[in-house]
Amino acid sequence: MSPRLRPHIARLHAYVPGEQIHAQGIIKLNTNENPYRPSPRVMRALRRALDSSLRLYPEPLSDTLRNQAAVTYDVDAENVLAGNGSDELLSILTRCLIGKGDRVAYPVPTYTLYDTLIEIQEGESLTVDYPADFSLPESLASANAALIFLCNPNSPSGTLLSRGAIERLAAAFTGVLVVDEAYIDFADDADASAIPLIRKFPNLVVLRSFSKSFSLAGMRIGLAFGAAEMIAGLMKVKDSYNLNRLSAVAATAALQDPVWMKRNVGRIQRARRQLTRRLTKLGFYVPLSQANFVLAQRRGRDLRELYEHLKKRGILVRYFDVPGLRDALRITVGTPPQVQALAREIETAGSAS
Repeated sequence: MSPRLRPHIARLHAYVPGEQIHAQGIIKLNTNENPYRPSPRVMRALRRALDSSLRLYPEPLSDTLRNQAAVTYDVDAENVLAGNGSDELLSILTRCLIGKGDRVAYPVPTYTLYDTLIEIQEGESLTVDYPADFSLPESLASANAALIFLCNPNSPSGTLLSRGAIERLAAAFTGVLVVDEAYIDFADDADASAIPLIRKFPNLVVLRSFSKSFSLAGMRIGLAFGAAEMIAGLMKVKDSYNLNRLSAVAATAALQDPVWMKRNVGRIQRARRQLTRRLTKLGFYVPLSQANFVLAQRRGRDLRELYEHLKKRGILVRYFDVPGLRDALRITVGTPPQVQALAREIETAGSAS
């Protein structure tokens, strides 16, 4: 390892994303990608954008996208920051808000990138265990922390906290509350988003992603919503041209076709219910998911063997080799035929064991 690295970076455990295997015939249910294609409006906009303008830099602040987001989400453009995926926005937030020794609180289990970003800043993670029902831990509001991360719906559980619960937390917490809503479009409650609360709470930042509901994971686009002063501060830290021309075009077009996105979301919601029923009949405990994945748990039983069996059979799911999650698999909601194939393979594995 290079001696030039700062010591805490040399010791860092980097975030490990899900396997990306694209061999023919693979059923990929491990990274929460949308199984349905993006809006035709997006594809037409991208084709139009493939011209000599690619020699030019993109808009530094992604103003066209921000203006469209302001219309779509009923905010002002100054309340919006566009990023190279919500992961970049998370990185900007930690760089702006966290220094050496600063505490960041979040309930666990959750998105493990938070750990890595805090370590990079030499901050201190203050984790609070979720109760068995994945409700909001009571002690989170009183955490002595500069920042709270709250993934809602949560990953890997898929469970959703109400807007009222978010509002109470924002009111009680003196630091900055970041609500990561990468999966919110899959919630049954169409009014679950915390974005309207940014008008009331200057300490609230809400993140959205185009990777899931809009089927644009390959384009890497995210949005942050917050008070104008907060967004202006985050703008100082982002890269000069952090969102490329094609990604901005794709995101703008996607926001202009909400009907397409909502239709695909409806298909995934129906398949989610089907998948939950099948897994429950197979003996799994499955928390009520409001995301495009489910957590299938057999309490006290390590599921690595089942994960490996599925992988050999060409079905990828997510196994977390960490305490508290070894008895569970996170499974992306695929198409109905993919759900059926998964269930058949789990039945086969069960009968063979």
